[in-house]
Amino acid sequence: MVKTRASSEKTNFWNQMDVVSCGFLQVDSGGMKISKQYDLEKRTFLFAKDVRAFVKRLKMTYANQEDGRQLIRSFGSVGANYIEANESFSKKDFLMRIKICRKEAKESKYWLNLVDLQSTPDLEERRKDLRDEAGELTSIFGSIISKSEKK
Repeated sequence: MVKTRASSEKTNFWNQMDVVSCGFLQVDSGGMKISKQYDLEKRTFLFAKDVRAFVKRLKMTYANQEDGRQLIRSFGSVGANYIEANESFSKKDFLMRIKICRKEAKESKYWLNLVDLQSTPDLEERRKDLRDEAGELTSIFGSIISKSEKK
C-alpha cells in the first residue's frame, strides 16, 4: 500500500486526538463517534467474558448452578465456533460452523431467560444487555449465512 500525503495527514490527525475505546465504539474526548469495529472474534470473546462475570454474580442455587454452566458453555461456544469457521477447509465447513454460532447464540438467550435473578435490578439490566447482544450476534450470523449461501 502506498502512503500518500493525505492519508499521512489523516493518520496524524487521529493520533493527536484523545481517543477512548468503549467496547466496539471509539469515542473522542468530545463524545464524537469515530468508528465502529467489526472484529467478531474479539466481540464474541468479550461476550463470553461478560457472561462469566454475570454468572459469578448470580445467587448460586442448584438451578442457577446448572443453568449458569449451560449459559457459559453456549456463550463460549459462539466464539470458539466462529474461530473454527475462519479456519474452515471448505465453504460447506464454514457454513456449518456459522450455523452452529447462530444456534448457540439463540440457545444462550434461552439460558439467560431461565436463570433466577432473585429480583435484583442491576442483574436484570445486565441480563437485558446480554440478551440484546445475543440477538445482535444471531442476526449477524444469520446475515453471514444468507450472503454465503447466495454465492
